[in-house]
Amino acid sequence: MATLAAQLSTIAEGVKQNAPAPIANAISESIEGLKATFDKSAVIKPGTPLPSFKLPNALGKDVTSESLIAKGPVLITFYRGDWCPFCNLALRSLQQHLDQFHAKGVTVVAISPELPNTSLSTTEKNELKFEVLSDVGNKFARQLGICWEQPESVKPVFDAFSIDLKTRNGDDSYALPVPTTLLVDSKGIVRNVHTDPDYMQRLEPSTALEWIDAL
Repeated sequence: MATLAAQLSTIAEGVKQNAPAPIANAISESIEGLKATFDKSAVIKPGTPLPSFKLPNALGKDVTSESLIAKGPVLITFYRGDWCPFCNLALRSLQQHLDQFHAKGVTVVAISPELPNTSLSTTEKNELKFEVLSDVGNKFARQLGICWEQPESVKPVFDAFSIDLKTRNGDDSYALPVPTTLLVDSKGIVRNVHTDPDYMQRLEPSTALEWIDAL
């Protein structure tokens, strides 16, 4: 099986070759802009207690951080939305490794700013067997220092692909989480963090498994 990085690269190349030039340029410029402005020093650090949260799952039922941590270590991944092919690929990759995570006693959770009904679509489309939670308004993402206020220049990209973030996310902002994965131990302490302002790059599940082995 190809690595997640190789699969993501294939999608990125497809976007570059097939998207209209103005759209491809806007995507590239937005990524470069985020790389230049994203403050990594503000991202939650290993050794820090995870802020408490209560977020609805795809069925609208609240899930708390305490209830997850009570079961053992938790791997939390933030994704941008159901509309993002890079996110869907990363989620499916986690699903493919889910038995390995469970065998190590780890709960996997995905979080996006999308409303629960859209999270349900994500769960069904990608055949996910782990919780997908809604961080409406990016409130939890902001606590972790991983929220990105997108510039006006990216709006034509969403329009070109008929992506209505207002309907999907339930607010008027274009804010999104920077794709981030973190491992929280059974005491609620963040042990590892991976965040990349280039949303076409994601953490390999094999690396997350190595994190867990080092707990």
